[in-house]
Amino acid sequence: MGIDELDRAVAPVSRLTVASYTLLVVLLFAWFLYGWLVQRQGLVASIGESAGTGFATLVVVSIIGSIRKARG
Repeated sequence: MGIDELDRAVAPVSRLTVASYTLLVVLLFAWFLYGWLVQRQGLVASIGESAGTGFATLVVVSIIGSIRKARG
C-alpha cells in the first residue's frame, strides 16, 4: 500500500467527533478536580474514578456506534 492509498483508506474524523472528545476530556478533568479538591478523596481514588468514568463512556459510545453501523 502506497502513501496515497493509505491516505484514502483512513476516514477523516469530523469536527463534531473532535469537539465531543475534547468536551469529554474537560468534563473528566473537572470530575477529577471535584473529587480530589471538593470531596477530599485521595489523589489515586480521584484518578481512578475519573478514568473509570472515561472508559465506561467510551464503551457506551462504542456500543452505540456498533448498533448504528449494523443498522445501515
